[in-house]
Amino acid sequence: MAGTKAGGKAAAATNKTRYGSDFYARIGGEGGRNGHTGGFFANRELARKAGAEGGRISRRTKKVEEDTTEEKSEEKVVA
Repeated sequence: MAGTKAGGKAAAATNKTRYGSDFYARIGGEGGRNGHTGGFFANRELARKAGAEGGRISRRTKKVEEDTTEEKSEEKVVA
């Protein structure tokens, strides 16, 4: 059953039996507490600067708006 959905459920049940019903909450909390970088949430000014820089060097093409409402209305009148 290794690597199957049923095997995963069996492993989860075993982990909860051996280590308590809050096993997954505890190991998830450990991972969250181990972070030391802080991320952008800790420094909003850095996030703003990084976002602005990313926007300036974006590789996306610029969206060009075309006003084609007159052309379409003229085609309907001619047709």
